Amino acid sequence: MTTESAPKAGERRSSILRSQYFGGILAIVLLLVVNLIKDPGYLSIGYNSANGALVGNVIDILRAAAPVMMIAVGMCLVIATSGIDLSVGSVMVVAGAVSMEFLSTAPDTVGSALLALGLALGLSLLLGLFNGFLVSVVGLQPFISTLVMMMAGRGVAKVVTGGQNTAASNGAFRWIANGYVFGLPVVFLLALLVVVLVAVLVRRSALGLMIEAIGMDPTAARLAGVNRRGLLMAVYSISGIMAGIAGVFATASVMTVDVSKTGDQMEMDAILAVVIGGTSLAGGKFNIAGATIGALLIATLDKTVVFLGISSSATPAFKAIVIVVLCLLQSKRVREAFLRRKSAVAAPQKEKEVVA
Repeated sequence: MTTESAPKAGERRSSILRSQYFGGILAIVLLLVVNLIKDPGYLSIGYNSANGALVGNVIDILRAAAPVMMIAVGMCLVIATSGIDLSVGSVMVVAGAVSMEFLSTAPDTVGSALLALGLALGLSLLLGLFNGFLVSVVGLQPFISTLVMMMAGRGVAKVVTGGQNTAASNGAFRWIANGYVFGLPVVFLLALLVVVLVAVLVRRSALGLMIEAIGMDPTAARLAGVNRRGLLMAVYSISGIMAGIAGVFATASVMTVDVSKTGDQMEMDAILAVVIGGTSLAGGKFNIAGATIGALLIATLDKTVVFLGISSSATPAFKAIVIVVLCLLQSKRVREAFLRRKSAVAAPQKEKEVVA
């Protein structure tokens, strides 16, 4: 019985080590351990009876991860088509600018909050459609198309706000990013809900397979009857909506849009989260769960940098070191070498058990 169950347990461990997002989970654990070494109470969670909210560093990480989760999911689908979307940060600031500009003159009602949300997501959808049009119809390279929108989007936000940072006041809109349900941040629960809905959409229908098909072999996909143009339009539209939601999350937390800083370099965090999650930049297979874990890692890393008191000038270098180590852990050659070494160490022990 023992000899039969041992290989099964070993196979499970081997499967976990080979999983696409094992490195991301391991990195999150290591970062939390580093924080625990500095402060043994780092993972403690309290309860604020005034607003019924759970408080603590873990809760802060979940809240900070929500915008990254949104853009990472959209970026994951785009990259699966062998594309890239560099405009997500600019779409974020446009969504924030439109919502704040509208709410700055609108009454403080739930209806105003819903209208602001609709305007932000509607404009984000249009920007995503425009990216998809340039890529699928005009035939521009995704890098060039989205780079154009990356530069133009922030200009659009400045036109909307008159070049000024715009603040507003609306309780319902602010609740999106600062409210709590069952003690957990609403913003994280909404992000998780959106991730689940997108995952169900692409994995419980043929949409996900067709996205992977055009990423792996566009010619074969076309011969098989896959509508590449329509799929690209849909994928970039989803990415635009995801960026719009992230923009709403980012601005609702402080009820202010900073036309220079909102969404700044978020496209880099999104790409890193997707790669950490095991999705190849070459296109084809994608992993939404892995992208979500990558987003949680980015948020954990950002919080760790602040918690350890690392200076802002050294922060990029610290993040780069962590990402390089993580990419090595994700490397197929490194993982296979580790598994071979582990098997070689375990082989003599198995021989002893068989002899016994």
